[in-house]
Amino acid sequence: MADVEIRLLRREGDRSVFSCGEPALDRFFQHYAGQNQFKLHLAATWVAVRASDLLGFATVASGSIERRSVPDERLRTRLPEYPLPVLRLARLGVDRRAQGLGLGSALVRHVLRMALSQRDQVGCVGVVTDAKPSAVAFYEGLGFTPLSGVREGLVHGDPTPMFLGIATIAAAVQARR
Repeated sequence: MADVEIRLLRREGDRSVFSCGEPALDRFFQHYAGQNQFKLHLAATWVAVRASDLLGFATVASGSIERRSVPDERLRTRLPEYPLPVLRLARLGVDRRAQGLGLGSALVRHVLRMALSQRDQVGCVGVVTDAKPSAVAFYEGLGFTPLSGVREGLVHGDPTPMFLGIATIAAAVQARR
């Protein structure tokens, strides 16, 4: 979608008409994304915009994981025992009007480029997301794998914590150049 710009959420702009078909994601974007970004400084929301239409969003925040949770055994053995910095893809939604056009993948690619920047500026071992059951295949198709050791206590239908390592991200971004 060449005419779509991905930029940070701004205070102005009508989020009330956004609908991705997931009421919890719609409610988050309409009521809490701005508060989390502008007032509480908990997360940043990036939006995909065409003209003045908000077509999608990705909310990111800093986070950490324990070494034992990293799914790649070779990487896990090279990492220290303290909490490891990650970029957390907290929320992702695409308006019904733009679903099926690759906008979700474009937003994730934007997040992955941010993870590379974070790696170089403050440290980052990868991207973590909590995939809803209906989105697991989408994230697997992008190379994410379930996190080890964090599924205990999850109930059927709960999100699946997933991880994409920074080396994989760097290789994919390099291949696209």
